[in-house]
Amino acid sequence: MEQKTRLSLLGLGSMGTAMSSKLLEQGFDLDIWNRSAKDLTDLLEKGARQVDLAAALQNDMFISMLSNDAAALELFSEANLALAKSGAIHINMSTLSPAASKKLAARHEALGLGYIAAPVLGRPAAILNGKLLIVAAGKESQVQSAAEVFKKVSAGHWYVGEDHAKSILVKLGVNYNLIHALQAIGESVALVESGGVDPNTFVEILTHTAFTGAAYTGYGPMIVNRNYTPPGFSVALGLKDVRLVEDAASEFNLKLPVAPVLRGLFEQALVDPDLSELDWSSIAEITRQRKI
Repeated sequence: MEQKTRLSLLGLGSMGTAMSSKLLEQGFDLDIWNRSAKDLTDLLEKGARQVDLAAALQNDMFISMLSNDAAALELFSEANLALAKSGAIHINMSTLSPAASKKLAARHEALGLGYIAAPVLGRPAAILNGKLLIVAAGKESQVQSAAEVFKKVSAGHWYVGEDHAKSILVKLGVNYNLIHALQAIGESVALVESGGVDPNTFVEILTHTAFTGAAYTGYGPMIVNRNYTPPGFSVALGLKDVRLVEDAASEFNLKLPVAPVLRGLFEQALVDPDLSELDWSSIAEITRQRKI
């Protein structure tokens, strides 16, 4: 009888919870750990085992899905990583800055631990329906070891080399394109609405031939109908990604002309109590509010 692979997942926000469910569905034995108290009944009933941090780091592979650099650098301190099983591989699926990812990679290597920067492309629903994409960077042998996991939880994964910053740059590039799409949809919808055109009809026309991708077919109806809750990706995380893009660009002495405009939209949405807790596509409401 084939022995199941036991993994750990650290970080049970919306993405981490969805990933945990997918791993259990795919037949993995799973240990789960979260930084704060949370109702984990659903995952426990599906077969997950709640453990402390030291136990979570004792499996051959552990996955993390944390919200930002600060959380990842704090959790994976030298002291905490010293608790990990010798030779274990950490699959970091969070979207961090290239600098933070490099710092974490150095910490792991110093302790004889594997480290893969593997940010994911997709919302929680993409994880659950098997449409998630993964971009991985790190030592090729370690990525090959993790391929068993990647193949079972995603529609595809790409290896972009040993430099851990490269996978982060790919993820930031994808999200930067998505943010442009959100704003383009928002501006177009605001334009046709102002002229008395049914925005649902407009989005149907827009996505019929010209823009058939998931960004437009998914976010178009959300923006038209102001359906921003529950958030699949928050305004705060959208702002984080714009800032990470700007920081990454500055490392290459590259000026992105539209980035400050997009950052301003997210900053305005984040201080608006009616928008701050909604999906990141709610930045479209900032455009709707801007009347001459």
